Amino acid sequence: MNNDRRAAVKKLKNLYLSPKIEIADLRRRIDEAFSAVFLPNNVDCEERLCGGVKCDVISPVMFSSNRVLLYIHGGSFVAGSRSSYRPFVAALANATASKAYLPEFRLAPAHPFPAGLEDIQDAFQALFAELETALSMSSDGDSEKKPEVLLMADTSGASLALALLFGLKEEFRSAIRQVVLFSPWLDFSPENDMFTSKKVSDEVFTADSVRYSIENYTHKENWQNPLVSPLKAGRDLLFNFPPVYIQMGEKEIFYDDAVMFQAMLRNLGRKCELDVWKGMMPMFQMADEYLSEAHLAVEKIGALITAKDYSDESVREIQLELERN
Repeated sequence: MNNDRRAAVKKLKNLYLSPKIEIADLRRRIDEAFSAVFLPNNVDCEERLCGGVKCDVISPVMFSSNRVLLYIHGGSFVAGSRSSYRPFVAALANATASKAYLPEFRLAPAHPFPAGLEDIQDAFQALFAELETALSMSSDGDSEKKPEVLLMADTSGASLALALLFGLKEEFRSAIRQVVLFSPWLDFSPENDMFTSKKVSDEVFTADSVRYSIENYTHKENWQNPLVSPLKAGRDLLFNFPPVYIQMGEKEIFYDDAVMFQAMLRNLGRKCELDVWKGMMPMFQMADEYLSEAHLAVEKIGALITAKDYSDESVREIQLELERN
C-alpha cells in the first residue's frame, strides 16, 4: 500500500484534547474517526457485563482457550469508547489468537479518578473468574493449563492499566502473561521535562494537551500518585512485574518517560522491551488504512505473543519486511 502520512496525522489528531475543544465534541470526533461498521478478520463481537461493567467480548476465528486480552483504551481520560476502539482491538485479538475484552469504563470529568480504575478492576476480576471456570470445565484433557491475561493499553489508558497491575494480589499478577503499551502516558508530575521543554516534535499531542487531560482526570495532589503517574512507582509496586513491551513512534513527547520506565524495570531485573518505530507518530497503529507500518506493528505484537521469544524467526521476517518498505 502507498503510505499517506498527511491523512494519517489528520486522523490521529482527532485524539487531541485542548481547552478550545468541548469534551462532548472530542468524544464525537473520536467515535466518527475510528469506529467501523464491519470489524476486520471475521471476528465475532458481543456485549457482556463483567463485574457490572459493559464490555465488548471480541472473538477471532481461532483463539487460545486459556488466554484472554484485556484492552484499556485511551482518550485523554475523558473520551474513547468501545465503538471507537473496537476495530483496533479486533485486529489485536486476531493477531494474538486471543479472546479480547474491551470495557466501557467511566470517564472524567464527570467520573474522576479513581472511578474508571474501579470499573477496570471489577471487569478484570469478573473476566479472570470466567476464564478460570471455562478452564475447569474444559474437555480437552489438559489440566495443566493456567489462565493467561494479556494486558494492553494506549496513551492515558496505560496509566489505568498499570494502576490495575499495581493493585493486583500476587495470584492475579502472576497470571499477567504480557503487558503491551502503545505510546504510554506515564508521568504527570509538574517537574516532568515534557512540561518544561520547548522541544516539540510530536505531530499529535502537546504538553498542554496532556496537562489539560490530567486536570480533568484528578486534582493536582494526585498527579504524583503511582496510580496516576506510574513512573513514580516504588520497588514494592514493581516486584515480580510481568514482561512489558512498549511500542511507540519515534516522534513522541512521551519517549523520554518510556525510556525511564524501561530503565526502572530493567534495574530490578524485569523484562521491558522498547520498540520505537522510525518516523512514526503516536498511535500510528490506529491509522492502518494510511500506513503500512500500522499493519506490521500489529503483526509484530502477534508474533511476540504466539512465538517462543523476541528473537523468533517470524519477528525477524516482519522486521525485514519493514526495512524493505
